[in-house]
Amino acid sequence: MAPAEAASPSVDLDAYFARIGYDGPREPTLAVLRAIHQKHPDAIPFENLDVLLGRPIDLDPAAIDAKLIGAGRGGYCYEQNGLLKRVLTALGFDVRGLMARVWWMKPADAPTRARSHMVLSVKIPGESETWLADVGFGGCVLTAPLRLFSDEVQETPNGAFRLETVAPDMGGERLVLADLSGHWAPTYQVALGPLADVDYEHANYYTYAHPDSHFTWSLTAGRTTPTARYAMKNNRLTHRDVTGALVEQRDLSVDELEATLRDVIGLPVEPSWRPVLETVVAWGTSG
Repeated sequence: MAPAEAASPSVDLDAYFARIGYDGPREPTLAVLRAIHQKHPDAIPFENLDVLLGRPIDLDPAAIDAKLIGAGRGGYCYEQNGLLKRVLTALGFDVRGLMARVWWMKPADAPTRARSHMVLSVKIPGESETWLADVGFGGCVLTAPLRLFSDEVQETPNGAFRLETVAPDMGGERLVLADLSGHWAPTYQVALGPLADVDYEHANYYTYAHPDSHFTWSLTAGRTTPTARYAMKNNRLTHRDVTGALVEQRDLSVDELEATLRDVIGLPVEPSWRPVLETVVAWGTSG
């Protein structure tokens, strides 16, 4: 039998809750899970600026906390859901890391992508339901946990989702679909086998260092508020309302991109980012 995974590292709950603006109960209930899950994507943006700046993404808990909590920055799935995993574990939830294959915006003729997206399965003590939690999926991030094994349409504060079983020859993986104005768009396919924290290290290295990873050659950022979804792909801003309906989509100049990252996405824009933002605008939507 494989040795049990070491207990998750501690996290400063006071600092985390101040960061996301949560002042409610600290107990492992569905109400608490839902409250945290909605507030996190509003307060902590999705972003890959460090990758474009040539900075490695460190998954050490102290590094994640210093960046996402202390410095007011965002991050991608391994950082976001790694942090949430430690928070929920500290509150008494039973949390396991899973891996998913991303289908979001995949062209029909594109090759199948490797599993690269971290998500969480969450159980509430004394209850049998398994919940899917994910605060690290960019502009289409969940703002509420989903029942992992329900086939029914599930409403969230920012649109409806549903899951269906696929790949029965692979253990019955679960495909998550988002309702985009009546069109069910596949987001990702969740493998049900749990992973240890160390299992994400190789995938993380590929994500920030391999030239085939789109994070190394395009800007991706997003924030989901109680009233809107904002997604950045290079210099193109896409704004959707809570139903998933498109409100606006336009390309930004360097100055507009800088202002949007600061004022809409909510990032503490640094002067050192300017050359990268100029490159991003030059790439445009083809990057």
